[in-house]
Amino acid sequence: MQVVREQITRSLSTKPNSLDQFKSKARCLSYSEILRLRQSERMSQDDFQSPPIVYVTLLTLASPTFGQVIELREKIQPEVMELIKQQRLNRLCEGTSFRKISNRRRQDKFWFCRLSLNHKVLHYGDLDENPQGEVAFESLQEKIPVVDIKAVVTGKDCPHMREKSALKQNKYCIWTDGLNALLGKEMTSELTKNDLDTLLSMEMKLRLLDLENIQIPETPPPIPKEPSSYDFVYHYG
Repeated sequence: MQVVREQITRSLSTKPNSLDQFKSKARCLSYSEILRLRQSERMSQDDFQSPPIVYVTLLTLASPTFGQVIELREKIQPEVMELIKQQRLNRLCEGTSFRKISNRRRQDKFWFCRLSLNHKVLHYGDLDENPQGEVAFESLQEKIPVVDIKAVVTGKDCPHMREKSALKQNKYCIWTDGLNALLGKEMTSELTKNDLDTLLSMEMKLRLLDLENIQIPETPPPIPKEPSSYDFVYHYG
């Protein structure tokens, strides 16, 4: 909560003109960014021998030191990256439709691609319409074994790249991340960087909660009884 308070305080100090500007500034002040700012301010304070600054800090006398926090973050990061990797691969297994692009103009046709559930084959094929749901593997006649993929080429290095705006789309990031994950390479998209920072920040806040004098039960709470009726459930489709 103290980190959140500092996010709000630092965001308000910039005197935002609107709520959107305030939210944008607050999003930029991630947990790691606040740690970096504190360290920078502390170093500046030492350099100029100025009076001590009172810090709003998450680290109390009974809490880990700054170095231990960094060590904890480095320990958690591989777990979070593995979670992001599994999410990307799951999205590839669900499949995605792409609009076909010709050398002349945009065509009103699509093609769909899915990763097999065993992560060994990419199934793809042309479609006349943009699908609204899942496309069965049997409908996708073409296949590419993952072992035959040597590299993922993007941006200016890709001869098929026609739209620069595609580089900023989540669909593009998910597929480049997923393909790189299949090849055992690093996921480097902006989406992965943002997801990593968000998930790390949340996990660090949870693990650094001050639980002193708070009794944690040794057994989980009992599961509530099932309702007498499920008439309130709405079945979509």
